[in-house]
Amino acid sequence: MSHPPVAARALLASALSVTALLATVGCSVEDEPRPRWFSASASAASPAVEQPAGPGTALTEAQARAALITEADLGEPWGPTRGARTWRDGLLKATTEDPECQRLLDALYTEELFGVPKGPHATSAFDDAETDAQVRYQVAAHPPADVDRTLEWLKSLPGRCGQFTAATFRGGVQGVEVGDLPLPPVGDARQALRVTLAGETEEGELTYLTMDLAAVRVGEEAIVLTHGGLDEVYAEVTQQAVELGTRRLVEIGKRGRAQI
Repeated sequence: MSHPPVAARALLASALSVTALLATVGCSVEDEPRPRWFSASASAASPAVEQPAGPGTALTEAQARAALITEADLGEPWGPTRGARTWRDGLLKATTEDPECQRLLDALYTEELFGVPKGPHATSAFDDAETDAQVRYQVAAHPPADVDRTLEWLKSLPGRCGQFTAATFRGGVQGVEVGDLPLPPVGDARQALRVTLAGETEEGELTYLTMDLAAVRVGEEAIVLTHGGLDEVYAEVTQQAVELGTRRLVEIGKRGRAQI
């Protein structure tokens, strides 16, 4: 029987702990133990401040930072990022004829799926020391209608851009495949893709880049996660990071504008 990778097991354990917390939100917050990601200053906030935020109330920037996934969530062998990978410019910086497929390539490269944030935002990034994969996780405020339109656009891409070719800025040609990536039923709306880019380097060495792109809307906030690498890219890491991060964002949102 196969077992999930260590990072996936660590994320699953974290997700289960957050699920248990959400199941008991009806109890007094003074009596419940805080999850390890919840700050001491937030736990000291008054019950009135910790009430759920009303409609149209976005998170503060400090709350957005508190809603990020962390190195501890991912577990070994993940650690703080050492910077952008060379495959970003070498393989993701590419052009193709179809404007919608080009928009996808641009979103993967810039990691600005919803454009410039219209309010508070925060980002965390991590590297897998064993496979050289990289995860970038963002929480930002965006108009819900704009987010939902973009999610619908993502949903259309496996049909429109299922297979196409792209030319890199270094003169290489890549075959690109785009498929759906299932996500847990979290947030108000969600969509994810798995994109693979296969080609050759200038020296004739074969390259095979896998990129997961996942997005979730939670009220007026949006989560965007990219997870890519030239070696193994585990879908379980993408899925469980999204689930854990979404539940964390929901819980922080329920506590309103508490000072983090």
